[in-house]
Order: sequence, then structure tokens, then C-alpha cells
Amino acid sequence: MGGGRGGERACCGLVASSPALVSCVAGVGGGNDFQWCFSQVKGAIDEDVAEADIISTVEFNFSGDLLATGDKGGRVVIFQREQESKSRPHSRGEYNVYSTFQSHEPEFDYLKSLEIEEKINKIRWLPQQNAAHCLLSTNDKTIKLWKISERDKRAEGYNLKDEDGRLRDPFRITSLRVPILKPMDLMVEASPRRIFANAHTYHINSISVNSDHETYLSADDLRINLWHLEITDRSFNIVDIKPANMEELTEVITAAEFHPHQCNVFVYSSSKGTIRLCDMRDSALCDRHSKSQQTTLLHGEASCANEMHS
Repeated sequence: MGGGRGGERACCGLVASSPALVSCVAGVGGGNDFQWCFSQVKGAIDEDVAEADIISTVEFNFSGDLLATGDKGGRVVIFQREQESKSRPHSRGEYNVYSTFQSHEPEFDYLKSLEIEEKINKIRWLPQQNAAHCLLSTNDKTIKLWKISERDKRAEGYNLKDEDGRLRDPFRITSLRVPILKPMDLMVEASPRRIFANAHTYHINSISVNSDHETYLSADDLRINLWHLEITDRSFNIVDIKPANMEELTEVITAAEFHPHQCNVFVYSSSKGTIRLCDMRDSALCDRHSKSQQTTLLHGEASCANEMHS
């Protein structure tokens, strides 16, 4: 929220609509009436849109300088906020494309005869530890850790390689050269660092990074798992609401999130309108919540559990 002249205030918002990303600004006058207007649009606002181009999730990093979007085609597009300059004093706040990469591809589970879509369900940024940025992205089954880094220098003067990359004949090398770094055009690279797979039977709907910066949780319709960012071959199940008989299923998990500061506390919601707060210090399996709040469903409202039965 920023101050304006004449007692007016302004705030910014972000809306994802099909393939377009719309940045909005609202001004508040003396009558406290919001007047929204477009400040920036990324993408085409067309009625005829390819299914793969529909945006499915958006996420700012902690500083707000980077904005990641995921679409149904499995792509992640990262926008970077322009820094204010003397030549363009009002350009700060505009976002331009920083990097684009293919995060997930369509897969097929042959054991269950199930097609796994490439659609990005969630994106979560990790706190920045060095010059590079890291984020988690997930589709229905697989979570990936990506490293986004910049490269503006290249090494030249190798001993065993020519300038075009071909190997040199060792018998023709008569002197030792020290490679040097030379400037090059800025290149943004996205490389996969970890792949976390085969831990969820149902569709992943949430991922959340813990405040300890070492672990994160992932949630599907019936279970919540706890992962370590350095370990990909196992996770710990901390919530399991799957009944012994699926005919008795009455609710499913819709979202889960860690507390922003307390690494032992997380919350998850269900299709019954219930929000449960859990403390991992109580037990390894958080079947008993510490606190619960519930809102009643409207008469005739459809339940996610009913959809799973059907």
C-alpha cells in the first residue's frame, strides 16, 4: 500500500485469466471507493485460447521481484520486475519475461492405466541463499526442485579443447594456458536439481516450504507427506485420513500450509469446510489436531468426497 497526493492511496493486485496475466492498480479517494484499472497485461486476452496456455498457478518470490506462473502445458514462465532508472522513472513495477522452461511432461502410469497430465498445480519459491533462485513445482504426481541461475561470462583458453569445443591432440600441446573468463550476453538457465516422485496415490493439490528452509510438505486428497529437500527417495506421512473402507469416505484434503515462522505447526483444510491446526511435536502422525474450525456447507452443495466416489 503506497501513499498518494491529496490523501489518496493506491494498492496493487494480480489476476490470472486464461493465458493472460493482468496487473491491476486501485486508487482510494476520500470516499473510500476503489477504482481499479489495468497497469500491465502479459499474454493475449483472446477467447480462442489453446488449452495448454491456460494459467493454472501464480506465485511471487519473497522479495516480489520475481513472479512465476505455471500453465496446463507444464511450462513455467518467470517474470522479473524492472528496476527504476533515471530514463524511465515510472517503469518500476512492470514485469518482463525473465525465463521460460518446460517443468513437466505428460506421463502414463502403466500399472494403473492412468494418464498423468503435465499441468502445473502449485509453485513455491525457496528462500534465496546465494545469487541463484530455487523453486518447487508440481503436477498431479511429481514434485521438482529447479535452480534458476544467471550466466554472463564464459571460459576461454582451454588446454585440451579448441575454441569451438573440439578436443585437441595432446601430442601437439606445447604450452600450458590458463583459461580466462570473458563477458557474454546474459543467459538465464533453469536446471532440475531434485525430483520427488512416487509418494502420492492421489492428485497433489498443495506444497508448502517450511520456515526451517530444509523441509516441505506435499498434500493430496487423503494424505500429507513431509519431505527433506536433500532426500528424494523417501518421505514421512504426517496426516492420513483414508478410511479402511472407501465407502466410508466423507471428506478429502483440499489444501495444506506450513506456519510462516513456527516450523512445527501446519494447517490443512478439508471439503467439509474444516480447518485443522496440527503440531508435529505431539506425535509423528498428526491424526489428532490441536485446534479445529468448521463452516457448514450450504444445502445441496457438492462435496469433493462425493466426486471421488463417483
